[in-house]
Amino acid sequence: MSLETVAANRSFGGWHKRFRHHSTTLGCDMVFAIYLPPQAEHGPVPVLYWLSGLTCTDENFMQKAGAQRMAAELGIAIVAPDTSPRGEGVPDDPEGSYDFGHGAGFYVNATHAPFDKHYRMYDYVVSELPTLVEASFPVSDARAISGHSMGGHGALVIALKNPGRYRSVSAFAPIANPTDCPWGRKAFTGYLGEDETAWREWDTCALIAEAPERLPLLVDQGEADPFLEDQLRPQRLAQACERANHPLTLRMQPGYDHSYYFIASFIDEHLRHHAAALRR
Repeated sequence: MSLETVAANRSFGGWHKRFRHHSTTLGCDMVFAIYLPPQAEHGPVPVLYWLSGLTCTDENFMQKAGAQRMAAELGIAIVAPDTSPRGEGVPDDPEGSYDFGHGAGFYVNATHAPFDKHYRMYDYVVSELPTLVEASFPVSDARAISGHSMGGHGALVIALKNPGRYRSVSAFAPIANPTDCPWGRKAFTGYLGEDETAWREWDTCALIAEAPERLPLLVDQGEADPFLEDQLRPQRLAQACERANHPLTLRMQPGYDHSYYFIASFIDEHLRHHAAALRR
């Protein structure tokens, strides 16, 4: 697959670059960003895949999280895909809402028309994008995954469904139980249809019970998050992990909300968490 350079910026001795490519999985052109630390000039480095939340693109995290300084220190590459397929011919929410369609792929493989042709972000993130990245850049197959909100949901689900593929996982304010919150129910109905039993394979709380790998989960959640009770429900995740004896570090952060101010405040700790696992 050919890569078209969209932008390149020097950052903390490394490079932040954006590329466009045609995705056969999604049936459209996609843009992703990669931060290559200075260590990548001397050999392959491990990769953290970052999944963003509703309405976001690759640019939100790369511009607002302030992750490049610590990534350069630790020698970790960061790859940030878009949150959904986009473009002419890619169906969108006919009502134009922010929580479905473009910018809201939910990291599932859609099975319900007309979204099943393009909305396969799970396959894109797990298979197509890493294959492209590992063939095109000086990175290794040592992978970690993290994300925020909808992307936190995606990171947790992807790690749980792919034992051995990721060495670590973390999340900021994840949608922990999407089968039982307004954002998740709307998205799953549109992408997966009305059969709610099919939704369970995309719900962290449902997957925890039968997870074949007990990969420790690191989750930060702001106590002042306006979506805490109705949409995110971290207590459901804590209960599921307790029942399954699955290792979870859930840190409730007083005064923090859902914004990138919150993410920037704790991103260094998450990067260190991933670096420790990626070095093993």
